[in-house]
Amino acid sequence: MLGTLLGSPALFAGVCLLLGLLVGSFLNVVVHRLPVMLQRQWQVDCGGAAAEGRYDLLAPASHCPHCKAPIAWRHNIPLLGWLWLRGRCAACKAPISARYPLLELTAGVLAAAVAVRFGPGITAVAAIGLSLTLLTLTLIDIDHMLLPDAITLPGIWAGLLVNLGGTFTDLRSAVIGAVAGYLVLWLVYHLFKWLTGKEGMGYGDFKLLALLGAWLGWQALPACILLASLVGTVYGLGAILHQGRNRQQPFPFGPFLAVAGWINLMWGEALRAAYWQAAL
Repeated sequence: MLGTLLGSPALFAGVCLLLGLLVGSFLNVVVHRLPVMLQRQWQVDCGGAAAEGRYDLLAPASHCPHCKAPIAWRHNIPLLGWLWLRGRCAACKAPISARYPLLELTAGVLAAAVAVRFGPGITAVAAIGLSLTLLTLTLIDIDHMLLPDAITLPGIWAGLLVNLGGTFTDLRSAVIGAVAGYLVLWLVYHLFKWLTGKEGMGYGDFKLLALLGAWLGWQALPACILLASLVGTVYGLGAILHQGRNRQQPFPFGPFLAVAGWINLMWGEALRAAYWQAAL
């Protein structure tokens, strides 16, 4: 069975697509619940009363946020469950956000794309793990302007472990990448704050770039920073000019770093070659 899977790129990509859909369903839970869990823990750490009842990634069971009715297993099938219900709760008929199936679909497509890019093997599995981690961080940062340590810090260590065998880069480059990724944005943050008196980004951004450095090596950092900055600038100007966004209103930088990191994961060598050619 394993030999058949590894011997057929098309079958491997199909299996990764299905697994991506399944993992995407769980990521919906992570994106929604992890920030709430962190907020509750923060309240306890500050001396507040602990919230009643268990609340984590496993409990309570999935339920409608409107009527609290439990969601049947057949309605939890990734993508198909939402289509089956036509986007409405089976009990109260309240609308269910299309974001849930879209996240599942995105996770599946990302997993399949990575499988096609790297082919059957452990490298593709590791790359899928990084891709879905970046997807999760992107959505949490969009919702809460937060990049949780509970994801970024284990992600840094995971990148170093993956590169013990030189999966994406050699271990030395991974260690330098993790350190440099953090320090570069740390310096930018403090320089910007010294010049303007304002905070230009959060510490979570430092850790996310350190994560990318640990996975992809220090060589990927210039392209990641440049690409994220360009896309972020274009987005910011577009939001100000076309959406009337207040220029003083912050927006998360993490999603741009995540997208830049994923592009480097997929096409890093070509991107770096183009970058250095333009720079020189």
